[in-house]
Amino acid sequence: MTTPPTASDHSRYPPAAPADQEMARVLGTTPFRMTLDQSGAGIAHWKHGPLHDVILPMTHHVIMAYNGIVQRMQRRSGRSTVIGTVRPGVVIIIPEGSSSRWDVPKPVDIVQLYLPRASLARIAGEAGIATPVELLERTAQPDPITSRLLLSASDFLEGNEVLDTLFRQQLIDLLATRLLAAHTGAPATAQPARGGLAPKALLRAIERLRSDSDTDVSLAALAAEAGLSRFHFCRAFKESTGLAPHAWLRQHRLEQAMNMLRDTDASVMSVAAALGYASQSAFSARFRKLTGETPSDWRRRAR
Repeated sequence: MTTPPTASDHSRYPPAAPADQEMARVLGTTPFRMTLDQSGAGIAHWKHGPLHDVILPMTHHVIMAYNGIVQRMQRRSGRSTVIGTVRPGVVIIIPEGSSSRWDVPKPVDIVQLYLPRASLARIAGEAGIATPVELLERTAQPDPITSRLLLSASDFLEGNEVLDTLFRQQLIDLLATRLLAAHTGAPATAQPARGGLAPKALLRAIERLRSDSDTDVSLAALAAEAGLSRFHFCRAFKESTGLAPHAWLRQHRLEQAMNMLRDTDASVMSVAAALGYASQSAFSARFRKLTGETPSDWRRRAR
């Protein structure tokens, strides 16, 4: 059996790799779904067979939530061996730069979060938590909140670049806040929300979200326009509208789709393209998930 490298052994291995690349190497497959930003932060849904290999150091923290088969697994780091039961409701955390040997005997359905150290530090600073912070290594650690958030993430990837990007940014910030509270050496509670956005700031944010041009609707751009951090902008926007920015934009796009289907003769493919979906099938799947009907069926009923 291969022994995982210790800190002194790392010079024998290539430099730490981005998390998605190392996972693709060790799992020997491609993700079922994945969305990443330029920093490598993102979410990936993997379905892979049994695993008996060493995961080498990565440049991101990796947080995993399991779905499907309940099974025992073993994780070995140096002389330390941990045996755990993976199932929905538990998480595994591989801190940036760590390495361990994994033995997972059965196929796995898993969603992973790739979180750069800089992103975790930014969220800590915005939430008023002292830095630096270090994530604890976790093996099959009960945490139904983080598990549920991660396992639901794959279902919300819509095949729409703008919506997927905004959703990914919000979810990563939310998960980072949760990790700071539950999986660091000094858990802390984030500061409570302090009211909604000022009326002018809310109007500017909504105008940016509604724009049909190439206006930047990233979380960073929205927060900068309001003069707030991403962390506090999301809280204030939800306080003002009842919805997170991603949920508000998704509802707006749904209303646009309904108007086009009801009031024009544009094909479903044209509607999907106009709203930024990568394909008609991605648009139709999301429309049906939100309304219970296909776009064509909804159009026939609405007219």
